[in-house]
Amino acid sequence: MPKCYLVSLNVENRICLVVGGGKVAERKVHSLLDRGALVRLVSPEITAGIISLVQEGKVEHIRENYQESHLDGAFLVIGATDEEEVNARVSAHCMNRGILVNVVDDPPRGNFYVPAVVQRGSLQIAVSTDGKSPMLARKIRERLEGIFPAEYDEVVELIGELREKVIKETCDPAEKERILTALLEQTIMELLWEGKFELAKERIRNACICGGSESQDSTR
Repeated sequence: MPKCYLVSLNVENRICLVVGGGKVAERKVHSLLDRGALVRLVSPEITAGIISLVQEGKVEHIRENYQESHLDGAFLVIGATDEEEVNARVSAHCMNRGILVNVVDDPPRGNFYVPAVVQRGSLQIAVSTDGKSPMLARKIRERLEGIFPAEYDEVVELIGELREKVIKETCDPAEKERILTALLEQTIMELLWEGKFELAKERIRNACICGGSESQDSTR
């Protein structure tokens, strides 16, 4: 298998096609919707969960067997049927058209893999084995979920807001770099590793105001 180049793909307001209507397809649909994709799904039969999404207007459902014309306008395609022949045709058609395609049960057929992901808001930690062992990737992801709790969501949002403020309001490049570095200096990282999120957020705010000039004991 080739060594893959990991990227974060922006699918917001782009048509993403899911071929298949079972539980696996449903999970893929939810993942795409969470990232702002325009989801089109092709399958004669669909789960109750997908039916609800269709009724809510969140998913375009084409109640047909897969045809190549269903790819028209698609930015990304996921083959999630339980029929190898259908998945193979989906992959071949996408490859010919230069469309990104992932086949869930047969990753080498596609041109990208979907890594196991720990998501805490904007923080995403991806684990990939280049398709060699999805189960190992999942096990590692489960371990990381315990290391990075939900509180990291608020930390990332805070840092993002302060970073944008510093970039807009600080003209001197050296001063800008100094403040941005102070936002995540060693003692702040230690607070995060120790799970002291409120103290860490307070220290981050102070670092932005003072450029990291406060003593390290001020928030201990």
